[in-house]
Amino acid sequence: MGVCTGAAMNGMRPVYMHNRPDFVLLAFNQLVTHASKFHYMDNGQTNVPMVVWAAIGRGWGSGAQHSQAIHGMLVGVPGLKIVMPSTPYDAKGLLLSAILDNNPVCVFEHRWLMKKDGVVPAGAYRVPLGKGIHRRLGRDITIVGVSHAVELAIQAATQLASEGIDAEVIDLRTVKPLDEDIGLESLRKSGRLMVVDTAWMKGGLCAEIGCLAAEKGFADLKAPVVRMGLPDVPTPAGYTLEQFYYPDAARIAAGARGLVRS
Repeated sequence: MGVCTGAAMNGMRPVYMHNRPDFVLLAFNQLVTHASKFHYMDNGQTNVPMVVWAAIGRGWGSGAQHSQAIHGMLVGVPGLKIVMPSTPYDAKGLLLSAILDNNPVCVFEHRWLMKKDGVVPAGAYRVPLGKGIHRRLGRDITIVGVSHAVELAIQAATQLASEGIDAEVIDLRTVKPLDEDIGLESLRKSGRLMVVDTAWMKGGLCAEIGCLAAEKGFADLKAPVVRMGLPDVPTPAGYTLEQFYYPDAARIAAGARGLVRS
């Protein structure tokens, strides 16, 4: 991490691939104390255009030390940008935007996305950082998320549609910078908000979006914000416990159903 930071400061644009974000924790000092700070410490004379790319998320038997989603820890670090694609198209477009950005950017790509098929143009193209997208339009409830949680939310929305509940699904695509406008605009229409994430609910993206709704969209809320993420315990390694631990489409649908009918 330190070598890449120095290379970036000297005109290169390194892409540092970590197999898992758990290993990024070993390099936090270089990332959080150095890479994210130099531009501010020397009055903007130095840029650190570096990409830190890691495969996040569940995999059978990964357990507590090889499946951590740490983007929530980094949300409060000024100077960093955080990218979390949910589709193959976005994975390439966001990565290219991250490489061309003049700041250190963390790209946390879900392990299951790397096995997913999708339309990806052969040429270079960019998906802008800080711009979310509507994956599904609706009027009864807004479901906001990133990464693999968006795919689960779309599955849940399809199930809810058969019950007469029209859910809007928003893919933020980047955690930092955060597209506040797309979520608040949807909230004004639906009045109900559910936040879905691949990480723990406490102190992360779920909490940040919930706070945003309270600060800037409180008058539009018809019910309390509902969070759907990981429980406050380390990830189990056993297959049966994993099925209980990770949220799925049915659980997201149940939470949304309860919110709409409350």
